[in-house]
Amino acid sequence: MGARNEVHTDLLVVGSGIAGLTAALRASRTADVLLVTKTELAEGSTRYAQGGIAGALDPADSAAAHARDTLGAGAGLCDEAAVRVLCEEGPTAIRRLIDLGVAFDRTGGPDSSYAMCLEGAHSRPRILHAGGDATGRAIENALVAAVRERGIAVREQSALVDLRVEDGRVVGAELMTADGTRCVVRARATLLATGGAGQLFCHTTNPAVSTGDGIAAAARAGAALEDLEFYQFHPTALAAPGSFLISEAVRGEGAVVRDEQGRRFLPEHDPRAELAPRDVVARAIARVMDAQEGRPVLLDATGIGSIRLRERFPTIDAAVRAAGFDWGRVPVPVTPAAHYWMGGIRTDLDGRTSLPGLLAAGECARTGVHGANRLASNSLLEAAVFAARAVEVALSGCGAGAVGAGPAEAPWAVSVPAGSAPGLSVLTGTAVTARPDRPSPAEPSPAEPSPPTGPSAGVDRRARADPSAPVDRAARADPSAGAWSRAALQDLMWSRAGLLRTGSQLAGAAAQLNAWRSPAPSVLTTVRALEDRNLLDLARLLTAHALNRPASVGAHHRLDAPISVPDSAQEALAC
Repeated sequence: MGARNEVHTDLLVVGSGIAGLTAALRASRTADVLLVTKTELAEGSTRYAQGGIAGALDPADSAAAHARDTLGAGAGLCDEAAVRVLCEEGPTAIRRLIDLGVAFDRTGGPDSSYAMCLEGAHSRPRILHAGGDATGRAIENALVAAVRERGIAVREQSALVDLRVEDGRVVGAELMTADGTRCVVRARATLLATGGAGQLFCHTTNPAVSTGDGIAAAARAGAALEDLEFYQFHPTALAAPGSFLISEAVRGEGAVVRDEQGRRFLPEHDPRAELAPRDVVARAIARVMDAQEGRPVLLDATGIGSIRLRERFPTIDAAVRAAGFDWGRVPVPVTPAAHYWMGGIRTDLDGRTSLPGLLAAGECARTGVHGANRLASNSLLEAAVFAARAVEVALSGCGAGAVGAGPAEAPWAVSVPAGSAPGLSVLTGTAVTARPDRPSPAEPSPAEPSPPTGPSAGVDRRARADPSAPVDRAARADPSAGAWSRAALQDLMWSRAGLLRTGSQLAGAAAQLNAWRSPAPSVLTTVRALEDRNLLDLARLLTAHALNRPASVGAHHRLDAPISVPDSAQEALAC
């Protein structure tokens, strides 16, 4: 490739959500920055965040209380140091957003206190919101405007192909534009802020761009990944085409969940009922749906009233009404949906990964803040806090350090079956003997229940654009030939590696994923093909991690191991 196809910069930022934009803005004060994004600058998961951003800004609140709630939701697997950083530095990160023009809602006039709302597993109201339920859009718009005003170099319609690694150090990345043209960016430091991978599942609240590009590229480059088995399913997506998310804040305002007979059932599962942690609520809903042969449960917001719903949740109100539901008068059908990945690229408290020159922030990073289950409205805060910290490292040493040693030091190394995507050497190198207390993933316990048929199998009936239509489990392409489609992969992950799992389901998914061929380099000529490669790589990785954690904990719930092991026995998976 000729020099005319190379670009040089101090810091390459890949991704334009809150993490990427925050990093670019802070770094641009003293360094050359290039911000690249797969589609438009303002597109990504951040703009769709409804509920808000959590922070101990109220004088009656404290960072310690916020930390206790975060640790409680994380099911014993949070990194306490990371949680402390999040909760102590969170208020400053929020004030920076306010300084950039984010107008969080207030209780009255311009000088009144901020309106704080309550969400699941929080002990007190501490969620700031903007535009009622348009917090993400307000944050994204303010950050994009600041990036434009600052004159930061931006390349839109530029997808990440792979990281460039020389002598064990990340020195930039290869990109592809929408027309298939490729370009190499050489950078002193590279920061991935590419978000999650909701498109692994056929029922998700995530936008179409959420295909895990950064996590997959980091894995191929040899970066350590961690906690991939922990995927959070939001309890209440509208059971209508598009799977529109109905914010947890609606339950915080008083909405309740009922079965199809009108019975409120969540108090039977947790004393916090509708405001229990998301994994608890989602599993309870899934079990009720299973008993209802897959039919959705009902979110009853009639007690809030039409006027308050329209005032407090204008975006949700418009979407629900557009779908044909007068939710101020009648309950609306809802189901769980894939929402947020707690796992990702392993980082330290300053965003460093296991590869020199590479940093990560936002949903693609595994900071340790979320543990096995993310506390509501901590995701935007984590992105803002840790992106700012990563930039300080990038500017001081341009990411020269690396966190930890290679994945060989992980307590449980994860191996991927033969035939996995080339380049995943971090996973397929030395064979590791399974620990005595960990059964072979391919041999489920004889006591394992038969694979369920409703939500226990991933809630197939919710997987299509029409949530009432059943899903054909058969692959849509001939698996013996190795051909596959994105829809087939999404159906497989939903039905066998979804909200509720068993060892036999996971083993079956792993076998099917292994049978499917990774796209050959010759066909990687479109962004869609790049995304498909990433989704297959990540599906294999998630399934391998889930197989290697036989105990249920947090968002990883195995029906063949319904009781979590004690917190003291929990260990983090790394690969």
